[in-house]
Amino acid sequence: MIYKKLKQEEIELPLFQGFHRHQVVTQCWRKESGKWQLKDIPFVDEWTKEQYAFLVKCLKNTVNTGGAVFGAFTEERLVGFTSVENSFFGSEKQYLQLSCIHVSEESRGNGIGKQLFSYAVEAARELGAQKLYISAHSAKESQAFYHVLGCVEAKEYNRELTEAEPCDCQLEFVL
Repeated sequence: MIYKKLKQEEIELPLFQGFHRHQVVTQCWRKESGKWQLKDIPFVDEWTKEQYAFLVKCLKNTVNTGGAVFGAFTEERLVGFTSVENSFFGSEKQYLQLSCIHVSEESRGNGIGKQLFSYAVEAARELGAQKLYISAHSAKESQAFYHVLGCVEAKEYNRELTEAEPCDCQLEFVL
C-alpha cells in the first residue's frame, strides 16, 4: 500500500475509476430527546458519476485553499482517500474539518481507513488545529469506525454542516 499527498493536478475523474463507494446500511444512529438511539433505517449508499464529478471539484478546492488530500494506492489504483480543509471554525477557532474519508468497498477492513485518518490528524496538526471536526455518516459501521479511533460527539456543533447533513453525527477528535 502506498500513501501519498495528492496534488491538485492529480485529482481528476479517472483517479476514481475502479473506486467503489458502496455501502449497504441497515441501521443508523439518531439523537432523539437528547439520547442516541440505533434505528432500523435500511438503504444503499452508492455514488453516481455526477457525485464523483462533484467530489473532484471539492477535493481540488481543498488543495487550492491550503487543505490536504491523501490517497491510498494499491498497484497504482486509488483504494482510499481523506481530506482536511484549511478553514478554522469554533468558538476558539479550534476546529478544522475532516471533510472526507472513504475506502473502496473491496478494500475495507484492512486498516487503510485508520492509516488515512492518521495522515489527516497529522495534516490538521501541521495547519495548527486543536481538533478535527467530522460531520460523519450515521451508519452503525461508520460510527463504530470513528469511535474506535477515539472520536467523540463534538462539544460545539458547526451549524452549516449540521444543516447541510441533518442526519450526520457531529464528531470531534482532539489532536
